[in-house]
Amino acid sequence: MSYQVEVFTGDRQHAGTTNRVSIKLVGTKGKTECENLSRLGFWRGSVHKFELNCPASIGTLLLMELKLNSFFHFGVNDWFCSKVIVTNPEGDTVLFPCHRWFSSEERWQQHAPGIPYKMEADASKALPDEVRFSFTKETEFMFNRISTMTELKFQNLAGRMESWDSFEELDHVFAERRTATYEYVRQHWREDEFFGYQLLNGMNPMMIHKCSELPKKFPVTDDMVKAFLPAGSSLKNEMKHGNIFLCDYKRLDGLSANVINKTQQYLTAPICLLFSNPSGKLLPIAIQLKQEPGEENPIFLPSDSESDWLLAKTFVRNAEFNEHELNFHLLRTHLMAEVFTIATLRNLPTVHPLFKLLIPHTRYTLQINIMARQMLVSDDGVFAEHTAIGHGGTVTFLQRAASTLTYSSLCLPDDIKARGVEDIPNYYYRDDGLKLWNIINKYVDGVVRYYYTSDDDVVKDTELQCWIEEIHNNGFLGKAEHGISSFKTVDELIKFVTMAIFSVSVQHAALNNGQFDFGGWMPNLPSSLRCPPPIKKGSSTEDSILEALPNISTTVSIMAALYVLSKPSSDRYPLGYYPEELFDEKTPLQIIDKFQEDLKSLSDEIEKRNQSLLLPYFYLKPEEVENSVSI
Repeated sequence: MSYQVEVFTGDRQHAGTTNRVSIKLVGTKGKTECENLSRLGFWRGSVHKFELNCPASIGTLLLMELKLNSFFHFGVNDWFCSKVIVTNPEGDTVLFPCHRWFSSEERWQQHAPGIPYKMEADASKALPDEVRFSFTKETEFMFNRISTMTELKFQNLAGRMESWDSFEELDHVFAERRTATYEYVRQHWREDEFFGYQLLNGMNPMMIHKCSELPKKFPVTDDMVKAFLPAGSSLKNEMKHGNIFLCDYKRLDGLSANVINKTQQYLTAPICLLFSNPSGKLLPIAIQLKQEPGEENPIFLPSDSESDWLLAKTFVRNAEFNEHELNFHLLRTHLMAEVFTIATLRNLPTVHPLFKLLIPHTRYTLQINIMARQMLVSDDGVFAEHTAIGHGGTVTFLQRAASTLTYSSLCLPDDIKARGVEDIPNYYYRDDGLKLWNIINKYVDGVVRYYYTSDDDVVKDTELQCWIEEIHNNGFLGKAEHGISSFKTVDELIKFVTMAIFSVSVQHAALNNGQFDFGGWMPNLPSSLRCPPPIKKGSSTEDSILEALPNISTTVSIMAALYVLSKPSSDRYPLGYYPEELFDEKTPLQIIDKFQEDLKSLSDEIEKRNQSLLLPYFYLKPEEVENSVSI
């Protein structure tokens, strides 16, 4: 039986290839053997015809498998196929639209040992056109970056190595770009109540854990903190009632601090104890700046001098900068989003229901991650030049953070339970996040169950199993205790896909969108500190804090980076906005409509709630959440 095949190579730059192309046809009664299409080169804009012969009819054509195989290693080896038309022995033609790039390379590349794998591309121009920024996105991103640095140079701030003379001097930086939240932070950053609020609803609501027993390395006594607890109460009693919380920045312990402009910087691994008081306010009540207790590592308290206590909180906020940017933001959203994206593009064909479900949530991710590696975490990037952790510390810290990265910790309901923060009041990130998790889960559940009617359907889907295996090996680094390497049930699939979509949309929005709001006022989130942590109480003054904070150049460079990373593009796609018509069946389309209705209802609910808040929490309003990691 003869099948006539026409292969169309796209008419775009570098679309052609010198590699071999192989093809397999799959029908209702069988499949053809995988056969190389004997031609040396598929050139841009070309159409080539081939004949496939098999002993018997394979029935109604269902699928076509194309693969690019390495042949010669010169020229551009990737290939862009626009479509394939197959004519069966009965003379009927079947169109297989493709419009995809093919590569003979695996495309996975190790960034550093112990860190999730990345896309094998070191520059944005190496990416296929369909995953790159739009012209609008590219232009706006570069304009924002250039305009911020131009403004700083015009103000004669970029490149200045001296200290700030006063906090008031900072008021003139980016004065026209400030938000209402930025202004609130500027006015309240010294206050204990706001310090605690940020650990719940700031740009990193992920560090806080309930404390049921004090670590031996943190010897806080009742006498130290009884003035900050209800009369007659004790730490043990308050822990019993679930009112004591802990932030432990142990992943920073032992890292060598950076040298910036020939000036030594300092880095600590603090431990902070907090009390949720009867009025629902979360307040810090004890801070130790190093992991091991000792005479030269005092426990600072709110009753210490104002400058001592503020300096201790400032060291915590510097530790917060690193945990937020590198662990919770970069690793757990950006890098994992890249793993999800590559695995989806490599393993799921465009007709696969999971491809249709996931592909809107991969938009721009590969390019923004390449740019992040170039501009932020390279050996001459922002972290190398303007943070205390530096480039070497960044790699070591990411390795430590990745060793604690688990599938469960990426599932918000599981994470909230594991950290014991189900009942802490005024935790708007948790409240809005759980509602969004449930809305996404309901959407995914509907679509997945429409296509997978039994657990057996999941088990036998080899493309799906290859997808999760690659994510397990390249994202969770093959550690059995950290993730899952195969799907056995429909329920497992639904939860995992919910996690993937939630991580790249909702979780990223919570960690990204408030960066300039909370970090633009540098004293609230210093990227580096120039003085060692105090080894005794009573040795600091207001000037000590100014001397410890980053110099002018470091300050404005970080401010500019946070501003650019917080600025949304005009062509952003909010959560649930799917302009490409990927599904055409009635049921999935109805499920998408309900998904969008649920998102709108939650948005109205959050808007109503925020009207009664002094500082509104709006980062998880659905229209503020993008479909993907794109900034």
